[in-house]
Amino acid sequence: MPKFFNILFIFLASIFLLFSCGQKFGDARKNPTNALERARKNVEEGRGTSLGGLMRNRGTNYEFSSSNPLWRASLEILDFLPLNTVDYSGGMIISDWYSDSSNNESLKITIRFLSNEVRSESVKIIVHKKNCSSNQNCKIVLMNNSTLVNELRSSIMRKAAILEKDSKKKKK
Repeated sequence: MPKFFNILFIFLASIFLLFSCGQKFGDARKNPTNALERARKNVEEGRGTSLGGLMRNRGTNYEFSSSNPLWRASLEILDFLPLNTVDYSGGMIISDWYSDSSNNESLKITIRFLSNEVRSESVKIIVHKKNCSSNQNCKIVLMNNSTLVNELRSSIMRKAAILEKDSKKKKK
């Protein structure tokens, strides 16, 4: 039985090798013999590149962080915080744990950008609060619907609206 599998494997492998190298040759009467004419024909058919093709607008729209009012507003509002991760391409800002007092409470703020539009649904804000006791036992609580989240959202939206309005004035 193993000899049968060996023969079958060799047969299938040889068929694969024989038929995988097949090439389609073009008709010599339809293809120009001059290299420049062949190159021009390839470019016309979309199989090559040209300098004119590099300059034309292909409809892509590049967004940079300096042109996104939500991103700029969030960074300006959170400028007092030590930032841990700032990733524009991933659409996320994560602060480090921050405490401004001697009570054993710290805050960590995460902002996710869901859209480039200046709307309250375009930004998801997550705040974690860490309470540590004197013997370093810490408890972390998620503060979803706190007043801090609402205040952050409203101040970011206000600042983003101002930045967007200013950028539209500059374009005119």
